Amino acid sequence: MKGRNTFFKMQKQANSKLSRCLPSPLPILFYPLFLIILLSLIIITSNIIYPYKIFTTTHDQILLPSSIHHHISNLQTQVGILLEQLHTERKDSKSVAKYADQILRIAVGLDKLADNLSHLYRDAPIEHNNTSSMEIGDDFSGEDEVDEGSQGMRIFNSELVQNYTSPKPNRHGAKNFMGIEAVHPSVGLECASSKTDLARFMAYKVHGLCPDDWNLAQKLMVAGCDPLPRRKCFSKSSPHYTKPLPINSSLWNLPNDSEILWTHYKCKSFSCLVNTEISGGRGFFKCADCFNLSIRGWETPTDELTSAEFTVDEVLKLKPGEIRLGLDFSPTTGTFAGIMRERNVTIASATLNLGAPFSEVIALRGLLPLYVSVGARLPFFENTLDIIHSTLFLDGWIGVELLQYVLFDWDRILRPNGLLWVDRFFCAKKDLKLYLEEFNKLGYKKLMWRVVPKTDKLGDELFFSAVLEKPLRA
Repeated sequence: MKGRNTFFKMQKQANSKLSRCLPSPLPILFYPLFLIILLSLIIITSNIIYPYKIFTTTHDQILLPSSIHHHISNLQTQVGILLEQLHTERKDSKSVAKYADQILRIAVGLDKLADNLSHLYRDAPIEHNNTSSMEIGDDFSGEDEVDEGSQGMRIFNSELVQNYTSPKPNRHGAKNFMGIEAVHPSVGLECASSKTDLARFMAYKVHGLCPDDWNLAQKLMVAGCDPLPRRKCFSKSSPHYTKPLPINSSLWNLPNDSEILWTHYKCKSFSCLVNTEISGGRGFFKCADCFNLSIRGWETPTDELTSAEFTVDEVLKLKPGEIRLGLDFSPTTGTFAGIMRERNVTIASATLNLGAPFSEVIALRGLLPLYVSVGARLPFFENTLDIIHSTLFLDGWIGVELLQYVLFDWDRILRPNGLLWVDRFFCAKKDLKLYLEEFNKLGYKKLMWRVVPKTDKLGDELFFSAVLEKPLRA
């Protein structure tokens, strides 16, 4: 109660000082501005002065709600807009100029306050088993308790994680060419839900050898903790590493077993990966022939009544000389990229290590592995790729909403009149219409289209393949 009385006393004093410093008479435009500033500062001050009921832990440590930073940011934006209106409407008034200067000082003060709050919030320790918090709604009322699983209010315990996620100021505090004074390292939102695994990932010896924990890193990525924090350690290499084969030889020859660290893989050699009897069937995912480099595929024409596979040459003839750069999003070891390379097309192969050294093999073949999860925004700029190909990856397991995000991200990076090659998408017959509707929503032109029964398993399933052309959207 004492804290509340102190707050109201401070509020009354602030109102009195505010009324004395304002020029008179004030334009009507000024009153909403000061009301916004005053109300927001009241909220911020009240949450700092009177936190003990809502923001305390078992050790009486103060926690600040992350929504405060959001409201400060909105307030800064509104101050900037009103300042612009102020100078536009009354440029000739000395009192307005003086008043605008006062507002500018308030805006600068808000910047400093936001920075100080950021440090307080980030550095505040937290008791994980007994923590409650408050989110401020748009009406600045109501108290909503957020449970431990809430993303926005969780704080990392790991010192290395805290160090990584803190802003990295530029030298001497100088602004860079984009007007930014510090770099804020990125880390996935879901890292907050995987604090234990993330702490394990960041438990390493700085300047030492990194732990052999790619499987933990991949688990975090697939769980949405992507991008991962960078680490200051050195990656291990095989003690028997040898130089790779020349490019013309490396495309279609298996690398030496000594090229790869085999820890965590079920198969310990390439012969195991190729020989399904040794590996116990498909011991490394659903792609039984991925590591058999003698099976090239996409080169021999197939019966359109029984096979959903198009050939590379059939697709390239749709755009003679135009296809130069693309992406293959598949569980792959780079065979599609190898075939395209022989036709002077550069393909990045996006995949994960699904129980086997997919990425290592792609690189050892002299091709480009892109190590990303299905939930990640692809690291390409808009309208840059000529072709996107995906096979045996998007199929009946994927939810419609996730499929929408994937397709729209592909649309983002595919150039106008570029090709989307959907290669053997399979699903239950009853679900085909549902999935086809999502492809149709893109508004692409159908250049090639094929639907055939999937006969390798019992069940009512279909293969769907298509080559679609992205429209020019003005």
